[in-house]
Amino acid sequence: MRKLLLLLLIPLSVQAQDFPHKGPLEITCLFPAGSSADVTARMLADGMSKALGQRVLVVNRPGAGGAIGYKYVAAQKPDGYALVWNSNSISTTFHSGQLPFDYREFDAVARVLVESVVVAVRAESPYKTLGDLVADAKKRPKGVSVGHSGVGSHTHISLAALAFAAGIEVNEIPFGAAQVVPSLLGGHVDAVVQFPAALAGPVKQHQARFIAALIPARDPALPDVPTAREQGFDVTLEGWRGIAVPKGVSRQTVYAIENAIRAAVESPEFQKASENVGVRPAFLDAAAFSSLIARDDAELSRLMQLIGLKKQP
Repeated sequence: MRKLLLLLLIPLSVQAQDFPHKGPLEITCLFPAGSSADVTARMLADGMSKALGQRVLVVNRPGAGGAIGYKYVAAQKPDGYALVWNSNSISTTFHSGQLPFDYREFDAVARVLVESVVVAVRAESPYKTLGDLVADAKKRPKGVSVGHSGVGSHTHISLAALAFAAGIEVNEIPFGAAQVVPSLLGGHVDAVVQFPAALAGPVKQHQARFIAALIPARDPALPDVPTAREQGFDVTLEGWRGIAVPKGVSRQTVYAIENAIRAAVESPEFQKASENVGVRPAFLDAAAFSSLIARDDAELSRLMQLIGLKKQP
């Protein structure tokens, strides 16, 4: 009996020792090249590659607010080689009806960073504050155009929550994530709700300005950007990004990936790159990250029900 038990345990130990020598790991990014998700995924992949001694590739699988990428990864073999760069979108896509399953289809590995959802305008915009934009929107219902990253995305929910809190109707325009910033700079919309990493270049080049951050308190990475709450509008929707794997990956493999992520996030290179693009490193281990996702899902479900964006069963 003891000999049989040892024989059964050998494949598990060999599999753990082999990881990740079978080949490159692949992180599915839910949004296209140039988006905040893409920029930060590649920062993480570089650090993980060094920590694991194995290539970590980023593959963009955009569409449907993240649902296409989630479906792809959920269908992969649970061996630790298929990862998803997940975010609050796991909940927003599910509760908006874009995704047929929820966060429990995955095992959380680690949270990597948090991002402040921001409202941005062109440098020459007459809107100097969020109050200016809201006042104009009240004068011209649906006359102010605001872009976001697609139906069901976290930026879409954030815009809807802001409009609800401010009591305004705007002309909301969904774009593919890579088109949001060019649409603002090209004058196709009056403002956008977006993550700072996608706007880091235009802001540094004085082509765009942040007029509000939709988070509880000012972001240390964006100290000059007032929150919506400071400006009289009670809406806070901080974004997070992390790594998850298909349900069923061995605990040893999850632990190996978690350790590589921790090493990447704590590296000077990642810290500096995060500062450059306006995101905040915020590592959480698998257990803490799993608890966060569950709490966040419940809160987003409540909010989407309140603002009328939750699909009814």
